[in-house]
Amino acid sequence: MKIAITGGIGSGKSYICHLLNTYGITIYDCDAAAKRLMRGSDHLKEMLTRLIGPDTYHADGTLNKAEVAQFLLASEDNAKAIDDIVHPAVADDFKQSGLHWMECAILYESGFDRLVDKVIVVTAPQETRIQRIMQRDGISREKALEWMGRQLSQEEVRRRADFEIINDGTKDLNQQIEKIIKQCNRQF
Repeated sequence: MKIAITGGIGSGKSYICHLLNTYGITIYDCDAAAKRLMRGSDHLKEMLTRLIGPDTYHADGTLNKAEVAQFLLASEDNAKAIDDIVHPAVADDFKQSGLHWMECAILYESGFDRLVDKVIVVTAPQETRIQRIMQRDGISREKALEWMGRQLSQEEVRRRADFEIINDGTKDLNQQIEKIIKQCNRQF
């Protein structure tokens, strides 16, 4: 069975993945894979350079993050064009990884929900998420809200998911994780 962990920014999905590691579960990190592939795949480098321009990579072969960010933020079409290059590469990499669990912040937006059998969403109250984002990234409340607004709503992701882990700082996370693992083991 393939299982995805998702959740909005500030929900604590990476922390949940850390806890899952303590259960012996290795999780494929889609964000880290995208960065790794954009740095290391000659095919992706060629396609991104063709799309964005000759300054996409520095002379030493490293990704020019400022150039890519400028292109990405210029329009929705630009963002989609990058996604159309990177997402298939990450999907293929996940399929070849041999792993059964993935962490993916944009699971539904990327179409990666089609790669898994079950989805676990990590949720937290909005104010908790805002405070986590502000503290972690050193940004203003307005910027945190802007970032949250760019993602599917927590309610929509919750509606589509099979399981929910509530990461509000009061509920027992290990108890929730163990219950989900048991349910998944029973289903397959």
